[in-house]
Parts: sequence; C-alpha cells; structure tokens
Amino acid sequence: MLLIQQLINGLQVGSIYAVIALGYTMVYGIIKLINFAHGEVMMMGAYFAFLAAVAGMPIWAVFLISMVLSAILGMVIERVAYKPLRSAPRISSLITAIAMSLFLQNLALFIFKADPKVMPTIIKNNPVTIGSLQISNITIITFLVSVVFMVILTIFISKTKSGKAMRAVSQDTEAAMLMGINVNSTISLTFAIGSALAALGGILYAIAYTQVMPTMGLLPGLKAFVAAVLGGIGIIPGAMIGGFILGFIETLTKAYISSRWADAIVFGILIVVLSVKPTGILGKNIREKV
Repeated sequence: MLLIQQLINGLQVGSIYAVIALGYTMVYGIIKLINFAHGEVMMMGAYFAFLAAVAGMPIWAVFLISMVLSAILGMVIERVAYKPLRSAPRISSLITAIAMSLFLQNLALFIFKADPKVMPTIIKNNPVTIGSLQISNITIITFLVSVVFMVILTIFISKTKSGKAMRAVSQDTEAAMLMGINVNSTISLTFAIGSALAALGGILYAIAYTQVMPTMGLLPGLKAFVAAVLGGIGIIPGAMIGGFILGFIETLTKAYISSRWADAIVFGILIVVLSVKPTGILGKNIREKV
C-alpha cells in the first residue's frame, strides 16, 4: 500500500515537472535554445498568482492573469536577451540564459524580499479515500491539467496555422522565411506559450507546497530540463513521460532510500539513460550531412 501511495505522490510531482518541461521542449524544438531562465519565469508566474490570489481574485482569474503576464514576460526576454544573439554561437545564448536566470532571481529578491510568502488557498484540499489510500484532489487536478495541456499543445502544433509555422521554423528557418512565414512572430509566440506553461507549473507548485520565494524555480527548473532531456527534448510527449518518470523516481527514492540521495539518483539515472540513448526515450537519431 505504501508503494501505491508513493506512486500517487510521484504522479503529482511528475505532473508539475512535466508541465514545466513542456515549455523547455517548446523553445528548444523551435530555436534549439536551452532557456535556463525558464525556472525563473515559473517563479515569477507563481508570484503573479500569489498577488492575484491575495487581491481576492477567483481561481480562473488567478490562473489567467499569471499565465498572460508570464507570456508577456517570456516575449520581452526573447526580444531583449535572445533575439540579438540568434546568429551568434550557441554558447553566447547559453551564457545569456544563465545571466537572465540570475537577473530574474535577484529582481524577485529586490521586489518581494527573501522571506517566503504563503500561497493563499485557492483550491481546498479534499482527499479522496479509496480503502486505506488517500488521493488528494490537488493531485488529481494537477495530473488532469498537465495531460489536458499536453493534448491541447499537441493539437495546436499539428493542426493550426501557427503550429505548422512553428514546425516549419524548427525544420528550416531560411526556407520558412522564403515561404512567407514571419519568423520573429513565430518565435515570440513560442516563448509566450512556453512561459505560460512555466507559470502554470509555478501555480501548481505553489498550491502543492504553499510557499512562494525567489529561489523556488531553480531546482524544479533544472529537474524539468532533466525531464525534457530524458524523454527527448523537442518532443512534447517525451517531456510528459520524462516528467512522470522523474516524479516517480524522486518520491520512491525519498520513501525507500533517503531524501538526501533523491537529487543525486535523479541526475545519475539521466546520465545512464543518455549514455545508452543520447537522444532520450522518444528521441530519434538524425543524420546530418557534412
């Protein structure tokens, strides 16, 4: 019974990682950029939700305001920090992403101070009891939200005009431009969607752990990146699978081994998987002509 309970707990944690990983995978899939500021966008999204909740907004408004403001923040970051470096070596973009991560952390520290804020209760915890098992309704909501957004994102990318433009830019930017696709707008839209998903993950994280602080995005952001790489970065279902696997591994390690070893084992398994299959679980090897 303890195993089943821990798997349920892992489902909640994994769902949060999966939602955040979707944003990582979106950005990398389009412009091959690892946006290490993604965890801090998640943190800012949690603060936006906190301010909306403190103001007494209804739950739908809390989610909407946070995701919209985070989408705007993502587009601003892309225009200011990443757009000027598109033709530069990738290491330049990577260093800029790390710098943007530190900037957002310190900005939040300056505005909101270092003390953790308690997230108001916007979803009441009413556990569902099945025999000796207790499943939190927050766990159920988190899982459903992550799956629903994965499905919506998959349909958006495969069926809509904007989604097809994203796929075209991902495959060949120059050819997409020749076909009349506005590459700048497409990339901005990608950052907006990715940042909105980061905010969603931040809200779910704040609801689950009831605290919001300037450094809260650091570790979940790194683990979401690990989840995206584990599942196959650039592949939407891969991000979900990687998130769930990571959540299960983390909770089972804390329950049966030690909470001190949880992070080490998570990153250790990543090393093992990438040694066997560098492209991740769902990734495919692509040959490049030289």
